[in-house]
Amino acid sequence: MIKRILTHNFFLLNVDSVKLDSRWNYKNIVSPYHRIYYISGGEGEISHFEKKLKLEGGCLYIIPSFTLCNLVCDDFLDQYFVQFFEESSDGMSLFADNRSIFKVQAREIDVLNFQRLVHINPGRGINRSDDPKIYEKDVYYKEYQELNHQQSNAQFLETQGILLQLIARFAQPEILARKERQHIPVKILDTISHIVVSLHLPLSVKSLASRVHQNSEYFSRLFQQYTGSRPLAYITEKRIERAQYLIMTSRSKYTDIAQQTGFESLSHFSRTFKKITGMNPGEYKKRYTS
Repeated sequence: MIKRILTHNFFLLNVDSVKLDSRWNYKNIVSPYHRIYYISGGEGEISHFEKKLKLEGGCLYIIPSFTLCNLVCDDFLDQYFVQFFEESSDGMSLFADNRSIFKVQAREIDVLNFQRLVHINPGRGINRSDDPKIYEKDVYYKEYQELNHQQSNAQFLETQGILLQLIARFAQPEILARKERQHIPVKILDTISHIVVSLHLPLSVKSLASRVHQNSEYFSRLFQQYTGSRPLAYITEKRIERAQYLIMTSRSKYTDIAQQTGFESLSHFSRTFKKITGMNPGEYKKRYTS
């Protein structure tokens, strides 16, 4: 256990203390990094499928990477937050087997750790917008990666230590339990992560193979070996899963859902949805949201 966890590195993206209001209201957010919140005042809510957690003072919350969630504040919310990337020697996240949202009671040391993290990493807040769809872009990630390169050894090690302490607050068996599994190549894991956050974009076997510098046919066979599905079938499955979630949890029009999940037209979306679920989107909504 100790050797495995110590093979994980964490790289700071953003950290700050902010005061939020009702404009902090974002749906269907999925990010390639972890988020941890400490709530110092006010109220809000985060939700993931059927799981909802009230954001309340004196508590810590974690949203692991690639966890689809909603963020809501009806009035005001004072929070410390930190966003950070995770890397591991085997390409597997500590939260690979349990991507959900979690809450623990905060301790005094947690508050001190957040304050210290902000102090030793000045200017690392989100300076553009609170909307993840605006600030979650590769060009912005690269800016913060460059700031990490500029950290002194002391700053880097202290930042790593604080992030480990904050993650340790969620090191409960039901959260960090890992199943035995065969080793999955890093290129396949990277592709899976890319697919999850890019369902709204055009995705092809050729483009996915090119991302990881592999031949398309070889890549497709390798992907099937470790996921059980060819890439296009896997993408379609994930798009329909996302569409099911949006139908059940939002008031979005079917045309908008089709666009958000990467279908070229409403008719294509409807045909594919019915082929996989046995119902068209309207029938599905009536059955599961009534």
